[in-house]
Amino acid sequence: MNIFTEILKAVFLGIVEGITEWLPISSTGHMLLVDEFLTLNMSDSFKEMFFVVIQLGAILAVVVIFWKKMFPFQFSDKSRPIIKADIFSLWFKVVVACIPGAIVTLLFDDYIEAHLHTPTVIALALIVYGAAFITIEQWNKHRTPKIRTLSEITYKTAFIIGLFQVLSIIPGTSRSGSTIVGSLIIGVSRVAAAEFTFFLAVPVMFGLSAIKILKFGLAFTSAELIILSAGTLVAFLVSLFIIKFLMGYVKKHDFKIFGIYRIILGLLVLVIMM
Repeated sequence: MNIFTEILKAVFLGIVEGITEWLPISSTGHMLLVDEFLTLNMSDSFKEMFFVVIQLGAILAVVVIFWKKMFPFQFSDKSRPIIKADIFSLWFKVVVACIPGAIVTLLFDDYIEAHLHTPTVIALALIVYGAAFITIEQWNKHRTPKIRTLSEITYKTAFIIGLFQVLSIIPGTSRSGSTIVGSLIIGVSRVAAAEFTFFLAVPVMFGLSAIKILKFGLAFTSAELIILSAGTLVAFLVSLFIIKFLMGYVKKHDFKIFGIYRIILGLLVLVIMM
């Protein structure tokens, strides 16, 4: 194994992860597709862990950008920390939204990885949800969002969004894509949907990463640690730019362009696989 070559592959995968984690086009699907043509020359168990843990870099970018909105304490030199009840409430709603996905992941994750991590499944998921984005955005043209801000999201709404997130266990679906689609259907604005997706990703990805690392074991070789660190760092840096781009984009545009991209990519993959 040429360690320099594998680091370059990890860097490229980090770029792909940083771009696709937050855009509703499926980061896992893209990385699995890239690996079909630019195979990371590592053990299957390492790659299974790598494709999940690398997303921690993207998650840390969210924490950095939205720190003031996410951290429920405000410190002052002259008084005790001020507790922001609205942020605590939002995190409780995030926990509620995580419950359906956590249950399904624990029950079916091994089966999904063994049977559905294929280019054909990814391509079909890309196409189906691409069509869903276009259809829902067309439908939303004549609707006014019922929920415009994060504070207006109720526990019931959070749980429903969490049910939609369950769909993302299928490769090619996209975690952000499934939650945004669900949010738009039930009347959440694009900006609030995107922001809630960012919050929801934090505990989900920390939890999944912990499971994958424990499953892989903590005995990393130096090469494995370098490759994982390189991919994660690049994913973090790229995500800083992509998150800011997406938040600016959704204030003025809809998600149709991502639906079109998904359909084109999915069809291209099916043609290549013939």
